[in-house]
Amino acid sequence: MASENQEGLVIKLYGGFYYVQNSRGLVYECRLRGKLREPVLGGDRVTITVLEEGRGILESILPRRNQLYRPRIANVDLALIVMANDRPAPSVALLDRLLFLSFYHKISPVIVLNKCDLPEDSRAANLRSYYPAAGFQFLATSVETGEGIERLSEIIDNQVAVLAGPSGCGKSSLLNLLVAAHTKTGQVSEKIGRGRHTTRHVELFPLTGGGLLADSPGFSVLDLPQMDSRDLADYYPDFIEYTADCRFDDCLHYRENECGVKKAYAEGKIADFRYQNYVVMLEEVMKNERCYR
Repeated sequence: MASENQEGLVIKLYGGFYYVQNSRGLVYECRLRGKLREPVLGGDRVTITVLEEGRGILESILPRRNQLYRPRIANVDLALIVMANDRPAPSVALLDRLLFLSFYHKISPVIVLNKCDLPEDSRAANLRSYYPAAGFQFLATSVETGEGIERLSEIIDNQVAVLAGPSGCGKSSLLNLLVAAHTKTGQVSEKIGRGRHTTRHVELFPLTGGGLLADSPGFSVLDLPQMDSRDLADYYPDFIEYTADCRFDDCLHYRENECGVKKAYAEGKIADFRYQNYVVMLEEVMKNERCYR
């Protein structure tokens, strides 16, 4: 059988092999042709030479639309940012960081408040009251009752989506309901209220309704990219309408007077936790600016 060249999508990396799915849904177990400058990531569009018996040679990586480093994945359309209603209680600081990184990488975020069969923690109540009203796409789900699962599948709709969020929030359990696959799910420790990291590598799972969903290693800290501090607020869509009232075009919404964002915050239009999380990230960006000068 003569070899042929095809394009495909890397859906799994395991044991030195790259599993590449073509446009017809066929998956080839591939090895690299020599060494590439960039490491191959889950979600990469690649070219392969097809060999016999479902094997192939990965020849090259096609240009990426975007790339995340934690988790390591490329060409993502949606970020499903999962927080739990309780056990563990949601972290709005982590949520805001994930929202920023989604917008920064041109990925559409969806806030998924999972475990909604549990009594609501006060931090979950704050999350539920602010973000939907501020224009963020928001969905409540429950693995136990099935609430929101069908809608979540519809939202993904032929796109590549990544699950992000802290350990114990139910990412793997949500994935199990959406795809015909089973991943090992860690139990949440009663003592510390957190789950163990149970997923060891990025893998993209096809959904029955179309699209691909990535499961990936858990994380707790996300570094901010090197950037101009004046640009940070551009990734806060809920701030935009208030910036017209800022006296200065390059307002940081920090220590300036006559700031529309600070005025909206003082009037309760921007939640206290949302603004304070912005200030924390702004100070981090400003510190990084000084280090890189």
